[in-house]
Amino acid sequence: MEKASPGGKRADKAVYGRVLLKLSGEALMGDLSYGICPETVARIAGEVRDVAKLGVQLGIVIGGGNIYRGMEAGARGMDRSQADYMGMLATVMNGIALQDHLEKLHIITRVQTAIDMREVAEPYIRRRAIRHMEKGRVVIFAAGTGNPYFTTDTAAALRALETGADVILKATRVDGVYDKDPEKHSGAVMYKKISYTDVLTKDLKVMDAAAISLCRDNRLPLVVFNLRKKGNIKKVICGKSVGTIVGG
Repeated sequence: MEKASPGGKRADKAVYGRVLLKLSGEALMGDLSYGICPETVARIAGEVRDVAKLGVQLGIVIGGGNIYRGMEAGARGMDRSQADYMGMLATVMNGIALQDHLEKLHIITRVQTAIDMREVAEPYIRRRAIRHMEKGRVVIFAAGTGNPYFTTDTAAALRALETGADVILKATRVDGVYDKDPEKHSGAVMYKKISYTDVLTKDLKVMDAAAISLCRDNRLPLVVFNLRKKGNIKKVICGKSVGTIVGG
């Protein structure tokens, strides 16, 4: 039962103990065409702080599209592996930016990278990551899986499974999973719940196929929601009816 606050309102209560939040690099851009918008990162950090205050153990996987977008012309024609490594480095930059904003809010944060760069971040070590979470620290997983040809969506599924997360929260710029792109089709219909198999067979582009398959094979639920609506991260974690649940 939820406890009542001194003012008579019921206090928010998390329904998940450990969560993996997947943020795209584009989520950090705000209204910029590429790069990092400090105001946007500060807002996201504030929402993460609110979740951390609920006692939720939180890991974050972050993409690099906001930075890589500015490098695309230079990467055109490059070897795919080389280009992917550039993208991994972009995720580290985003991770450090988010860490800085979180620590300004007095949230102890660790950045762990799949590529060794000890001068700026810890190497990814599964047991150490879990221990950080148990101590209430937010862990940001950067550099994807450390391997080319794998997206940060796959990294999110992998890290969630490795650290024993109860759910993956996939933050997007739309309200959930639709039968077609809602930004292009005004009649698009949003699903409140959909199976992993339907996501794959309908090619709904929620996450890449490897990530969805990992979630399906290990029965790890996924909630897709709109990051642009203030308070949505907390609402999802508190079990409110927000976004689309992918599972079953």
